[in-house]
Amino acid sequence: MSATTSGTEPFAHPALFYQGARQYLDGVIPFVRDGLAAGEPVAVAVPGRNLKLIRAELGEMAAGVRFFDMEEAGRNPGRILPAVLWAFADLHPGRRVRIVGEPIWPERSAIEYTACLHHEALINLAFAGRDATILCPYDVGALAAEVVEQARATHPVVVDGSGPRASAAYAPERIIQECNRPLSDPPDAAVLAFDGDLYLVRAFAAQYAAEAGLAGERLEDLRLIASELAANSLDYGGGSGVLRIWTEGRRVVFDVSDAGHIADPLAGRRPVDPRQRGSRGLLVTNLLADLVRIHTGEDGTTVRAYFDVP
Repeated sequence: MSATTSGTEPFAHPALFYQGARQYLDGVIPFVRDGLAAGEPVAVAVPGRNLKLIRAELGEMAAGVRFFDMEEAGRNPGRILPAVLWAFADLHPGRRVRIVGEPIWPERSAIEYTACLHHEALINLAFAGRDATILCPYDVGALAAEVVEQARATHPVVVDGSGPRASAAYAPERIIQECNRPLSDPPDAAVLAFDGDLYLVRAFAAQYAAEAGLAGERLEDLRLIASELAANSLDYGGGSGVLRIWTEGRRVVFDVSDAGHIADPLAGRRPVDPRQRGSRGLLVTNLLADLVRIHTGEDGTTVRAYFDVP
């Protein structure tokens, strides 16, 4: 099984369908070695257990590869584009890069999977026209059949034991639209309507989260996100908004709703030059929260952030 693909487009985004460790390595290792042999910068961003397999199989060649544990770097799928894929590619301007990215594994929750699916579709938009190959492995022996089928919609090429072939189901725009789902209303949330006092927003959110068990740096991260999202509402959402905060199991969850509309599907995913003026609320949210979901439409926008309580 080889994951090496060819085509006329500068960007390639194949899905590798595998079962078991041997098929996984037979697909990933030649892909990595070919990249190193071609002088391409190579990154591997996969769950920790698969990182160990790849490092061991590569041996001394592993020293030439940048590794990311996707269970940490990609815990929030909204963080993967700005903090992993784009960040790595931007370190090597003018050069073709090669990346193994595995954001989906069987232990992902249903809501996390929707965020992963959205991410996989957005990769095609984010890297269109760039010199890069991003190979995404899928454990077809452990993942649900629906997950495997949707991988065909987010990847233009599928690679399995029969080799690479074009995916007739490829439709990333449809997936992006389907992932823009209305968010369910929380059953028991504390609610704050605001129209200008960001201090009150920060204090309201932080007090609730602290009483729910969030502390230290993570509490400060939540406080910052609440302030940034509320500032977005004041600047772009009609000058006011509503913050709701509640708990779901061992998570503190809050969202900010306003009358604004997000037209750019990559909003909050692009790395931002720190010298650039303007709001970074969505990017900060994706970088700091454990999970983010967004619903936007002509009637308004809701941004929801999840924080795990240790």
